[in-house]
Amino acid sequence: MPPRKLLVFSIIFFFFHSSAHNVSFDFPSFSLRNFTLLGDSYLRNGVLGLTRELGVPSSSAGTVIYNNPVRFHDPETNSTASFSTKFSFSITNINPDSSGDGLSFFLSPENRTLGSPGGYLGLVNSSQLTQNKFVAIEFDTRMDPHFEDPNDNHVGLDVESLISIKTGDVMLQEISLKSGNAITAWIDYKKDQEKLKIFLSYSNLKPDNPVLSVDIDLSKYLKENMYLGFSASTEGSTELHLIENWSFSTYGFLKLRSRLNPHNVSDNTVMMTPMIPARNSSSNDHKRLGLGLGIAGPAFFLVVLVVFGYVSLRKWKSFKTQKSFKSDVLAGPREFTYRELKLATKGFHSSRIIGHGAFGTVYKAFFDGSGTIAAVKRSRHSHEGKIEFLAELSIIACLRHKNLAQLQGWCVEKGELLLVYDYMPNGSLDKLLYQEQQQPGKGENVLSWSHRHNIAVGLASVLTYLHQECEQQVIHRDIKTGNVLLDGNFNPRLGDFGLAKLMDHDKSPVSTLTAGTMGYLAPEYLQYGKATEKTDVFSYGVVILEVACGRRPIERETGGQKMVNLVDWVWGWHSEGKIIEAADKRLVGEFREEEMRKLLLVGLSCANPDSAERPSMRRVLQILNNEAEPVAVPRLKPSITFSCGLPLTLDDIVSDDDDEYEIKITSV
Repeated sequence: MPPRKLLVFSIIFFFFHSSAHNVSFDFPSFSLRNFTLLGDSYLRNGVLGLTRELGVPSSSAGTVIYNNPVRFHDPETNSTASFSTKFSFSITNINPDSSGDGLSFFLSPENRTLGSPGGYLGLVNSSQLTQNKFVAIEFDTRMDPHFEDPNDNHVGLDVESLISIKTGDVMLQEISLKSGNAITAWIDYKKDQEKLKIFLSYSNLKPDNPVLSVDIDLSKYLKENMYLGFSASTEGSTELHLIENWSFSTYGFLKLRSRLNPHNVSDNTVMMTPMIPARNSSSNDHKRLGLGLGIAGPAFFLVVLVVFGYVSLRKWKSFKTQKSFKSDVLAGPREFTYRELKLATKGFHSSRIIGHGAFGTVYKAFFDGSGTIAAVKRSRHSHEGKIEFLAELSIIACLRHKNLAQLQGWCVEKGELLLVYDYMPNGSLDKLLYQEQQQPGKGENVLSWSHRHNIAVGLASVLTYLHQECEQQVIHRDIKTGNVLLDGNFNPRLGDFGLAKLMDHDKSPVSTLTAGTMGYLAPEYLQYGKATEKTDVFSYGVVILEVACGRRPIERETGGQKMVNLVDWVWGWHSEGKIIEAADKRLVGEFREEEMRKLLLVGLSCANPDSAERPSMRRVLQILNNEAEPVAVPRLKPSITFSCGLPLTLDDIVSDDDDEYEIKITSV
């Protein structure tokens, strides 16, 4: 074996045989780097929220999962670890009369655990009660006879079922789960005793007596690797579930070194060197030789280690940028090899091209090994393109929402940057929305009113998440129908974060380059090049007007050359009191008139020229979910003036490219 490989093998062997499988971590506060957020969960100011924060009763479910699986079973010794965890949580409710349903701490072999709202605690799907496998501790705030709950203030041990194996009455320790106060929970499972105990306290001091003690052997439920997390749910309630901090540790695994010696019964065994009796005086030479080898051996090992370290350091420096980039995303999506992606796309063959993003070409990829289909985005070979591509990856790798394009993985090889997304069988919204115009007479319009309304709500939900529920606010800056992808059920997925900006909530991003698509850009963004959440709101307003009307943001007038602005066109109908006339005629009236009217008015309120009059995306979501009153929209479109004008005409800044109007101008 070559010396370098021998050294690497020796180092790996040394660390492997002297380490244990036990893990431990502590999160005084939380960040997106370490967790996956599913459903309605969110992160704000280092605190995890599991259900939607609304002023009116609603149904909600959310899950937060620690990204790294934890080892609970050692197949070499067929042993299962013990574990201890401690976390602080609070359950608040602005309307105490609308209680329910509670939260849970769970262990699951799956990292996509998300269930239904209501009594299902976000753990299981209401239609597939036996599908999700889990061990969970529930903190239940609603009495549900269906799950044999004893009362509306209890804890319980749930094993692959929401009917608890055993429950404990929290009021016996004078604790109310829904008091709104911070409650600290301790959960201890000792494998050797086959006992699980749960403790609760309003303080940080662990009480002497548990609120629940269960005699149980969890060995057959704790797989080799398990994911940990929290889930919660509501149904017709304003209950809010927060996790403030969390620590966790496993213990009980023997060190491998001790396992190799059956006589070692303690991890603290002292290794003794056996005495070798002296044979005679002639053995002094052998002693000197042994002493020399004892000194020279470690010295040689040290020299080789230094050389190896030096070579590795030089190699690391040569790939410093790439390594830095990788470190930001290792905890999230997987890394693909260039060869994998090349084979899956037939060498990036032109027949596999399914679209073009702002800074890359998108290919359809078939992975023979797994039988899965994905979309691979390949960067253009320009300095600007690579910078924007890295920006897209660094942002989206940290985000989790059901209406975001899901990133499967990435690749940085051969001077190229590639992203691998879930494949969206129904393509982009703009292609479906205008397919009849592109191919007249070929088939019926597949986007029904229910699909369109669902798209509007889904986009409002994900923009609420980006603007208000992330630890750092994300301004997308390029919201348009071409960047809205549709899955097999026509659910929207917002993609293409190449122009997005990540920022703190108390700062405003100011770009020196205005970028986006003409027709979707807010007036103040065009004027000053300053992107805020309200510029995204404007773009969203244009998109949902497109969805409702079936017209592009800027179109040539039928039979003429005059350009018609969609916002102006809809506002014209509104000023005449006939806004329903703006509805897409291809729907042939198959829509709910009240929903259509509301969607058109929300679109106009979002596309208001005055940014101060635009609603927040949270308010838009509440309106579309019938949880808030619509914003009043003036009959006449408001006018807005700036202190200085752009030194460019519309012809200067707009280029007609495949019926899309792209704009990129230096701001003033």
